[in-house]
Amino acid sequence: MSLGPNGEPPEPHATPMAAAPFSPRLAPHTVAVPALASNVRPALVLREREAREMLAMARRHDVGVGGCFSAGPAGIQVWSGPFDGPDGTHGSSLHLGSVDWIYDTPVRHYATIYRAMVTAQGISVSHTPHTVLESVLRLTGLSVEGTRLTMPMPPPRDPFRRRA
Repeated sequence: MSLGPNGEPPEPHATPMAAAPFSPRLAPHTVAVPALASNVRPALVLREREAREMLAMARRHDVGVGGCFSAGPAGIQVWSGPFDGPDGTHGSSLHLGSVDWIYDTPVRHYATIYRAMVTAQGISVSHTPHTVLESVLRLTGLSVEGTRLTMPMPPPRDPFRRRA
């Protein structure tokens, strides 16, 4: 630090800042904001075959090919209709909700549906987490009512499986 002519410390000064403060923002519709979410209790546990079949049916009815589902590795989104915007964007289609799951839980080769979510647009057309979950399960003929939600737990976690 350099000292002034009389040995005093220099006067503090303001560092000029950019004219407009930087404010990062996500592009519109990047993240769905849940208006209402519900944890699925007891959790709905699917065998790997059932989870794969559900994903395949969701892809068959994908928003890009005239359907109303968008499947991904963590769940299935429900939309009001096919994407009709330029370059495959959602256009006038509204995101109504989604069903989320996790793989290899409670054991390997199982998928656990743990949450159903509905957006504000979904609520405006009378959807609930229950109806969103129902529409996704209907893809493979599974029902929210009945034995699926109360089915016995799959085998306990393998005690010899190494945990990360």
